[in-house]
Amino acid sequence: MTRFRFWGHASLPVLGIAVAGMLVDQAFKAWMLYGFDIAARGRVALTPFLDLVMVWNYGISYGLFQQEADLGRWLLVGVTLVVAALFWVWGSHATRKMQVVGFALVIAGALGNGIDRIVHGAVADFFHFHVGSFSWYVFNLADVWIVAGVAALLYDSFLGGPNDAAKSPSE
Repeated sequence: MTRFRFWGHASLPVLGIAVAGMLVDQAFKAWMLYGFDIAARGRVALTPFLDLVMVWNYGISYGLFQQEADLGRWLLVGVTLVVAALFWVWGSHATRKMQVVGFALVIAGALGNGIDRIVHGAVADFFHFHVGSFSWYVFNLADVWIVAGVAALLYDSFLGGPNDAAKSPSE
């Protein structure tokens, strides 16, 4: 019988990367909101395809599941905490560096956006990619961490051998 363990051999690196990512995300958001004051400045063109803007996202990625009521907001906070805890347990027992980084980045992004929901009631998004009339969604550094973490985990899944998924951590 496998025993549930909340702490594993990879816990410290996962914790370090997750905390660092979350702090960078929150520091950038604080600077954009209060130092740079993006809301007062409006759209700031950085390049012909990238602008800084201020968008409050009351949902999840790509603006899905918009939740303007408090119940929806707190449900999203709860889901965020559950997902972060599951990725923590999984990541703390990761066996490869790419897995450690992937899990940590997803945790960092999830918690960074979760803090926004708790503090502001919505997630602060700033980066807007666009090409011609095509406009991609607006996102933040936490979203970058989540996408990079998922990409790392997918990449790692293709690096392993065909029987890696069937092996237990003790093998």
